[in-house]
Amino acid sequence: MAAETDRLHPWRSGPRLGVAYYNEYLPDPSRLETDLRLMADAGITSIRVGESVWSTWEPQDGVFDLDWMTPILDGAAAHGIDVILGTPTYAIPPWLARKHPELAVVRKDGASVPWGGRQEVDYTSELFRGYAERVIRTVLGAHGRHPAVVGIQLDNEAGLHLIHNDHVVARFRERVAEQYGDVETLNREWGLAYWSHRIAEWDDLWAPGGNTTPSYDLAWRRFQAELTADFLGWQAGIARELVAEDTFLTTCIAYQRPAMDDVAVGSRLDIASGNAYYLAQDALDLSVDGAGGQWYADDVPQLILMADRMRATGFDRPEMHGGFLVTETGAASIGNAWLTRPPYDGQLAQAAWLLAARGARLVSYWHWHTLHSGHEVHWGGVLGHDLEPGRIYDEIAGLGRQFAQAAEWVADAEPDADVGIVYAHDSEWMMAFEPPLAVPGTEAPDRKAYARIVGDFGRAAIDAGLQVGYVNERQLPSASDLLARFPVLIAAGLIAASDRTLETLGEYARLGGRLIVGPRTGYADDQGRMRSGSAPAVLGPLAGVRYQEFAALSAPVAVEAGSARLGEISGQAHGWMDALDVMDQDAEVLLRYRHPHFGRWAAAVRRKVGDGAIAVVGALLDRQTLRGIVADVAASASRVVSPLVDQPDVVTAHSLVGERGRVWVVHNWSPQECTVHVDRVLSSVLDDDVHEIAGDVVLRGWDVRVWREVPSGSQ
Repeated sequence: MAAETDRLHPWRSGPRLGVAYYNEYLPDPSRLETDLRLMADAGITSIRVGESVWSTWEPQDGVFDLDWMTPILDGAAAHGIDVILGTPTYAIPPWLARKHPELAVVRKDGASVPWGGRQEVDYTSELFRGYAERVIRTVLGAHGRHPAVVGIQLDNEAGLHLIHNDHVVARFRERVAEQYGDVETLNREWGLAYWSHRIAEWDDLWAPGGNTTPSYDLAWRRFQAELTADFLGWQAGIARELVAEDTFLTTCIAYQRPAMDDVAVGSRLDIASGNAYYLAQDALDLSVDGAGGQWYADDVPQLILMADRMRATGFDRPEMHGGFLVTETGAASIGNAWLTRPPYDGQLAQAAWLLAARGARLVSYWHWHTLHSGHEVHWGGVLGHDLEPGRIYDEIAGLGRQFAQAAEWVADAEPDADVGIVYAHDSEWMMAFEPPLAVPGTEAPDRKAYARIVGDFGRAAIDAGLQVGYVNERQLPSASDLLARFPVLIAAGLIAASDRTLETLGEYARLGGRLIVGPRTGYADDQGRMRSGSAPAVLGPLAGVRYQEFAALSAPVAVEAGSARLGEISGQAHGWMDALDVMDQDAEVLLRYRHPHFGRWAAAVRRKVGDGAIAVVGALLDRQTLRGIVADVAASASRVVSPLVDQPDVVTAHSLVGERGRVWVVHNWSPQECTVHVDRVLSSVLDDDVHEIAGDVVLRGWDVRVWREVPSGSQ
């Protein structure tokens, strides 16, 4: 019965290893049995198949070839490997592009996306959906109930384009009309008197290609994300008819896609899954600062935050037990040739255990073998171009043994979190429309400004030795529920915030939470309009601050401690500053600017509020200074105390709790050996011979350890 439960609920039996497997891409597909045997020997228990090859499933209009998948599914079943079968709708066949060129996505500038890559199609089109439904029903009808198939992946990495086709723009006008009721309400709410943008009838609402109005753009981005979620929900409705009741539905989320709202998509799925790509080698040194805002993590904190954000997609789905699936992560390398950085020894295990420690029930590599043709020939798989097991295979096989050894301790376990980070798509989109930051070293607007702001504060929490969890603003629960989950909460860059959201955050502080408010939070409302009242709205009066001026900083500005408790801090503000005026004598200035003009304002202020406190940080700060601020606000707030005393700067400790107790995953993110002091009795989960650990423990370079807490008096 236990084995059957594991098969039906793989996210509750993790961590597990998987790969994307494309037998149809191999120079010699007859090596299927060899591949499956190598997978089974390495502890790989899941494969993802079929999502990229519509033209293989349907080589001509209405002509299907389905039998090629049968030996793959049969072979997987014979080797005890579960299968996630994909619907192939994100890469349309050439015959469909040639027959219906009108299905191409129209860009903002009116040009069509040319066929030759992938995701070029307008998936809102009823014409397209007719073809898509036909191939979905045919493929899943043939294979959806195969005993090896435990899950269906709907499409892949949806939301690449904002779709400007005429019928989509017409639907947007209808949506706006439905939401606002009459044109005068829209004119007032969006401030369309400006630049003669007032409309007299709904047909006057212009196409988004020339738009300059923030409220319009925010509504447009929300609408586009809804289209993506609706498309995947439409596929889910078809798939559910064709698979067993216990087959789960998911999709592979690329979180950086412009038309992706992961919470809206996640609500239509049984479990969240997505990409967790990262650069290896020296980028996995915890002392390194990456650029941020890319489709991959280029430093350790970004990888941690990436995993925590994936977990948050199912924040309000307790049946997920805090779990998610990593559908794709890197094996030998990621991306094009210039990003080829194969991991150093030990780094594959480091990354996989980090993902597992933050709730991943499946860590699946893209992909099994490095492709010999096509666009992604430098995206290194578990096997290289020679298709022979090598160092990467051997390390993953070792990881498979570790995962199997740890399964009883990690199954059903839920990650701990000290600090919650509020993430909001609306603020992300609003800052993409008019970024407050420039691309570093240039005067060009940085469309990823929101990710940079949130990432800076998340990195500071990690540097302070705290464990992080995300909560999407769309899922924000009551203040009391927030406090029960997170003793500390960060809301940075939350520019497009409703009164309700800000009031919930304020109440959270009054109830005893420690709230850190970052730059731009509460400056605009949830319609993308600049507020006319004091900034930051709602939270400013509680924190005893306001600001009337702000500045995009052309050069760093020195800051210094305004409170003796912070010691002799000497750091820098960069990128942006909200010029904070202290309005209440109970408010404590934590940081001041050291500058002939900006010195009149505070850079960070803290005030007790009810049973808690609010700290307003008005600027982006250097890494060490922001770490000090976050550590000061969060001092003694952690509900789960790390077993590491005087934790070295290159070490992280993450914990998760299951039926058998708490497990700690400890990383040394550096090439140098270091020593940690453990203040309690811990037992290794990975070693065959259980041994107790206390006192000093030496961690090798790029090391990861998995320890369980041993109750007092037991062994």
